[in-house]
Amino acid sequence: MTAVDFDPALAPAEKTQPRAYSYKLQWGPALKALQRLLADKEDTRQVFEIMRALNGDSTAKAYQRLLTTTEGGRLAYERVELAHKLMDDAWLDSFPEGSVGAAYRTFVRSEQLSAEGLAMVSREGVGDIDNPHPYAWMGRRTRDVHDIWHILTGYGRDALGEACLVAFSYAQTKGLGWALIALGAAFRSGRNGAYPFKKAILEGYRRGKAAAWLLGEDYERVLNEPLESARRRLGIVPAKVYESIPPANRDILPA
Repeated sequence: MTAVDFDPALAPAEKTQPRAYSYKLQWGPALKALQRLLADKEDTRQVFEIMRALNGDSTAKAYQRLLTTTEGGRLAYERVELAHKLMDDAWLDSFPEGSVGAAYRTFVRSEQLSAEGLAMVSREGVGDIDNPHPYAWMGRRTRDVHDIWHILTGYGRDALGEACLVAFSYAQTKGLGWALIALGAAFRSGRNGAYPFKKAILEGYRRGKAAAWLLGEDYERVLNEPLESARRRLGIVPAKVYESIPPANRDILPA
């Protein structure tokens, strides 16, 4: 076929098809990323490497679950990008004291965090994070609620708090990446018998299993709720084991 004869409509169909999502589990890359993460809990990129390697079809299943309720169907239809909302300082400043949103606002500003900062890390080395695909949107939604879940669960950004939250997240999402990180942290903490680190991480899983399905919540509403009321409504019980460990010792996980 000559250049004159070429018709764009006859181009191979696969060039115009949506990206095919692979659900193959990649344990080798996941374990290497876990080693790097345990060596440096601030290396957030490794979390995303583990998620991409092991979460399989959990995001697709979460999206399908979202469609099973009227409220979830509305959220899927509107497809709000939470990171964009959470970067709006005027919106964050509008939340009343005592609300989930006010606690989130204090948390991210005191810790010098941002939803866009987390999004930027998730994009490193990957070109399809921002795809206009329902599963990609669900993945972004799961990413963007992480720091809100810190507020709802009461877990801090210390090493133990992050480990407890990933165990909670595994119970909520069934993504094996979360399970691997939680197990890695639990195994490592087991070398120190001074505090019940392993029990705190297990408690995180149990709290996540007992709570309502948080990925199905409308976060524009949740952020306006009084924090304690939201926790009661969502069935998020106190983190008694985690809270029993002195804050100064929650970062001391054995090397």
